[in-house]
Amino acid sequence: LVRLVESGGEAVQAGGSLRLACAGSEFTHSRACMAWFRQAPGKEREGVAMLNIDSGTILYGDRVKGRFTVSRDNAKNTLYLQMNSLRHEDTAMYYCAAIEDPRWGICTLFDSHYNYWGQGTQVTVSS
Repeated sequence: LVRLVESGGEAVQAGGSLRLACAGSEFTHSRACMAWFRQAPGKEREGVAMLNIDSGTILYGDRVKGRFTVSRDNAKNTLYLQMNSLRHEDTAMYYCAAIEDPRWGICTLFDSHYNYWGQGTQVTVSS
């Protein structure tokens, strides 16, 4: 069982920066995926960034490319999301997700791919 706990969400002005953290329990498999998703009220959940723990491959959603950066501190089992140049439309609940031993070792930004989720952390960007 993988436990994920997000932190770092808060209210910030447009143009500002935030860093989210997702503290996770240690994986039992060498292959795993970790990702950030977000969901705004009345909208579908959206993939933000993905990290393949085994290969180091990173994938970003189109709306955050060039502004957000995902990274991981392996010693702390913590995934980070550095968010710069924040916009009002980035306002959402941000969730951390993970899956161990993904099929063929492939990670995606489809939320149905993940079976472990954190409780979320709220990011509010005022314009």
